[in-house]
Amino acid sequence: MRSFFFYIFTLGVGIGVQSQADIPDNYKLVYAQNFDQPQAVSDLEMTDDSVWRISKGDFGECVELFGKSSYQPEVRSPFNIAVIKKVLVGDFIFEIKLNQNGREYGHRDMCLFFGLNNASNFYYTHIATKADAYANSIFIVNDEPRKSIALERTEGTSWGTQDSWHTARVVRKVKQGIIEVYFDDMSVPIMIANDTHFKSGYLGFGSFDDTGKFDDIKVWAPEVLKEKSGFFN
Repeated sequence: MRSFFFYIFTLGVGIGVQSQADIPDNYKLVYAQNFDQPQAVSDLEMTDDSVWRISKGDFGECVELFGKSSYQPEVRSPFNIAVIKKVLVGDFIFEIKLNQNGREYGHRDMCLFFGLNNASNFYYTHIATKADAYANSIFIVNDEPRKSIALERTEGTSWGTQDSWHTARVVRKVKQGIIEVYFDDMSVPIMIANDTHFKSGYLGFGSFDDTGKFDDIKVWAPEVLKEKSGFFN
């Protein structure tokens, strides 16, 4: 059961985004990608591009993570990351469709990354079947192994069958420190955190060590700050 604090925080401070109509007036759509064109992968920088491909999804083409990256982070953190090179933001709303097609177990996961400054400094949300110290939470990686910073979270997230698709959103308000994660139901977050360490960064998606498909990315923000590449190479 979520605490009284959870509802006060969500309703009183957070954006509480419920639909596209609820995007704040000062936000604009700064990035959209459905991967229908093969060159769409050039928007991304991966930890290992040999385990990513354009594939078929429920909505047309999508990008698929089909293996484990040959990548060893300097500090304990996810292995499989695709960074959107064109989008450096402070405040943002990041929406994406997800299909987790791996086996069912407690850490069955997909991850969304934000505040990416380099390979050892970023936030991510690990959306997994069962919550524990290392799963189904919001984490910070800050030159040391990932650390959970969630103030509230559910006991776990159901991915359903291997052909199920879900919609996730991450909402970030830097000045207030707000981080909210939504999963299918855009009226109540499944996780919240409050942290102001990284003021801006890039966005990305992937998994700690599982497989899945990603599609229909949308990013709304007041502004895009600049472009960059070279996180992992």
